[in-house]
Amino acid sequence: MLAIAGLLALILCVQYQVIGRYLFNDTPTWAEALALLLVSYVTALGVAVGVRDAGHIGLESVIGLLPEAWRLKLELLIHALVALFGALMLHSGWMWTTLKWSERKPMLPVPAGLDYLPLVIAGALIVLFSIEHIVALLRGTIVEPAWN
Repeated sequence: MLAIAGLLALILCVQYQVIGRYLFNDTPTWAEALALLLVSYVTALGVAVGVRDAGHIGLESVIGLLPEAWRLKLELLIHALVALFGALMLHSGWMWTTLKWSERKPMLPVPAGLDYLPLVIAGALIVLFSIEHIVALLRGTIVEPAWN
């Protein structure tokens, strides 16, 4: 729902920029900077939801050909690797966020570290959702998609 709200805000921001440019001949500079920032957040949340719903690229054709014991091990490995990727995103994003937090963005009066905060949020969510998938595999249950 946050990604949808961000997408709607992004659309409104771009609309405002277009109207300002072509109707009033006065381009609001903050609108473009805010739109770019919103794209980062919407994309990061979308990636996390993709991991939650297992919409990422998998090895489905190879997994389907393997015996059940190997299939479980390979699925666990895939989710563990996705969790590792999320942890690396979280760590790197946190480093950049804290490094750039004291700087200000030139077109938008907010910390420049906000550009990297989506990596932290998405990384944390990816780790949590991967753990959810691993627990579900070990219990023999299915993770219900977010959009049913």
